Amino acid sequence: MLPAAAVFRFPWEVNTGSVQEGESVRTFGRLVCYQPEESRAMLSAQHASKEHHVTVHTLFVEPFNPIIGAQYIVLGETENAEGIKVLHHYDRFCLIITCTGR
Repeated sequence: MLPAAAVFRFPWEVNTGSVQEGESVRTFGRLVCYQPEESRAMLSAQHASKEHHVTVHTLFVEPFNPIIGAQYIVLGETENAEGIKVLHHYDRFCLIITCTGR
């Protein structure tokens, strides 16, 4: 089954509360951190001289071979976990994280 159509959101929109929990979103960012033991990646983007981070749960796209510093585009559903907004990827059939270059 294909995921619901997702609206493209900037990373700062994902974290400011303008995105509801469970909403399907597409966003982007530069990979700054990957924690394989937790299946989590952190994407970063700059806007108005401020860094904005989006945490991405990568369990459904494992094995994930990260390139730190590369740009990624992600598709998933948002969830509030541990006080932070987390983006959960759809399964491997629907999505693979794409690296858009360095």
